[in-house]
Amino acid sequence: MIGEKKNCIGLIFGGYSNEHEVSISSAKTVFRAFNSEINKKRFTVKAFYINQFGDWLDSDSSEKILTGEIEHNTTTKHGISNQEKINFLDGINFQNIDVWFPLLHGFNGEDGSIHGLLKFTKKPLVGCGIIGSALGMDKIVMKTIFSNLKLPQVNYLVFQNENLNDKEVKNKLIHEILKKLNFPLFVKPSNSGSSLGISKVRNESEIFQALEKAWEIDSRILIEEGLEVREIECGIIGNAELLPSEIGEVKYESDWYDYNSKYNLNNKITIPAEIDYKITQEIKEIAIKSCRALNIFGFARVDFFLEKSSNKIFLNEINTIPGFTQNSMFPMLWNASGLNIEQLVAKLVDISLDL
Repeated sequence: MIGEKKNCIGLIFGGYSNEHEVSISSAKTVFRAFNSEINKKRFTVKAFYINQFGDWLDSDSSEKILTGEIEHNTTTKHGISNQEKINFLDGINFQNIDVWFPLLHGFNGEDGSIHGLLKFTKKPLVGCGIIGSALGMDKIVMKTIFSNLKLPQVNYLVFQNENLNDKEVKNKLIHEILKKLNFPLFVKPSNSGSSLGISKVRNESEIFQALEKAWEIDSRILIEEGLEVREIECGIIGNAELLPSEIGEVKYESDWYDYNSKYNLNNKITIPAEIDYKITQEIKEIAIKSCRALNIFGFARVDFFLEKSSNKIFLNEINTIPGFTQNSMFPMLWNASGLNIEQLVAKLVDISLDL
């Protein structure tokens, strides 16, 4: 309606995380979508960039990063250090925000940290709350809950807070892996995203190096059996009612779906995936059930493995702040489901407002 107040969207991006660059790319896509002709009638956007030192920049500087007027890597730790500030948000004008849209991928954001902070502003946010975010980020807790619900998963082992500098401990862990799992294996830090810190292990000689790589990110480590699978993904949006998107498949040129292949333009994306109708429906049902189990709502992307030899479905993980880059599956899935990127970001705001 003419004269109707526009909702001010607080777009938070960057962050003290190993997925800093991905967050910036996602934010640029979302910023452009909110500034489309149709969305400018309903929304204004204030950007809030958190640099790699954890400092918040004012909205003018943050917007210039999104428009390319300044380079984000030129923003250094400036002024008074965070430790010396009485209020680390000092000078950040966020009083007129109507809805928060956090796009902080990885830890210190996607793990529920930013959701806890924003809760004190008493303003709604796009995405799920603290509990769902924390559970969705922690692969070990997530898989434990899925196991209790008998949701299908690949075989896995968990190591928590082991001292890998101790030779005896190292040998014990390797022995347990060899005893309980079959090669190839995937060794993962419990808390990370975009496949960062993950290694594919083909034989015993590669195990310890993979454990060390994961341990650099998180002292809690997950080891999974690797199967010959297809990578299948499903988007979810909604609150009381969760709606699944079309099912998509990613075919990649690399040996496995690592960080580089996730953001590679040469990947072949098929939406809808060429799979049996019954399997498609089962994947959608498991996607909704898994999100309900972790109290995940708003929006998320649920990742699956489909074993090539048997067509058996395995639930992999849930991403509570999936990527919005030009190569990201989440917006592609919803575009194929009838919501282009401009419609999608507006829909996510409406969901957060229960409209």
